[in-house]
Amino acid sequence: MRAAVLRDGRMVYRDDVPDPTPGPGQVLVEVAACGICGSDLHFAAHGDQVLAATQSMSGSPSSRTSVDLGADIFMGHEFSARVLEAGPDTDTFPSGTPVTSIPVLLAAKGIEPIVYSNTTVGGYAEKMLLSAPLLVPIPNGLDLRHAALTEPMAVGLHAVNKSGVLPGETALVLGCGPIGMAIIAALRTSGVEDIVAADYSRARRDLATSMGAHRVLDPAQGSPFDTVKPKVIFEAVGVPGIIDDVLRRAPVGSRLVVAGVCMEPDTVHPFYGIAKEISVQFVLAYEPAEFTASLQAIAEGRIDVAPLITGEVGLDGVGAAFEDLADPDRHCKILVTP
Repeated sequence: MRAAVLRDGRMVYRDDVPDPTPGPGQVLVEVAACGICGSDLHFAAHGDQVLAATQSMSGSPSSRTSVDLGADIFMGHEFSARVLEAGPDTDTFPSGTPVTSIPVLLAAKGIEPIVYSNTTVGGYAEKMLLSAPLLVPIPNGLDLRHAALTEPMAVGLHAVNKSGVLPGETALVLGCGPIGMAIIAALRTSGVEDIVAADYSRARRDLATSMGAHRVLDPAQGSPFDTVKPKVIFEAVGVPGIIDDVLRRAPVGSRLVVAGVCMEPDTVHPFYGIAKEISVQFVLAYEPAEFTASLQAIAEGRIDVAPLITGEVGLDGVGAAFEDLADPDRHCKILVTP
């Protein structure tokens, strides 16, 4: 079958990948759409650093991830699909049923995250394996391209849930990439009445407004904290220095939720947070219930993800799409449609 794989830091097209075979409890699906995630871009450029960091951690399933960077790597974890066939002794939805799933494959050898792997095929392929118990049917009539954005929307919902933000509190979102957009959408559906978004890109600021931000700010014109006194701050940038700058500028008693994934060492002055009693919450991924809730919000029209989709490519265009996503004014989310 056809697939796009990471090889020597670049995405390349293949037409000779063997079709996956479903085992007990697994389902073979035909991929309908898969979003390109910023974490995929980062892994392509800095895979050695990502693996070194995850393997140095203790107490995390991801620390046991083993990937050979010298071999082809499968990726793609924001997907929608249609059921093709089930593995032995496996009950599942009928063939043709549109589904999505949290990106995890249950296998005889254990839990295999569908993120980056030499063996577990992801959404940048014609077909992939999913776990029957984890399948979530996509409601009738929902565009499968929109359903593919369930995963990033769930990341935003998880960040908002962890923040404990209340409707009357001002929320400031720093960074309007896909995760920042997902946070804005989740804040709006949660009833927050004052959502402020900050980004250097005018295109991203305009998009933040369409996703639900009440006000947008350009950091090039001055720190957002000069005009906004937020109770909750969402950091969705993921570069060194941001957390420390927030601690220095944030109001007394505010809450900081760190959703941006920074893979580099960073320096923080604890005194800033101590002196102002700032609560800091780091967040990652989501709970299964948040994944399902995000799909329902998209299906019911409470979150319109259509504006986020700024491009669509086939499997032979994934490499070029990775390069195009480096320009924040040109793209937000590119979908791969095999």
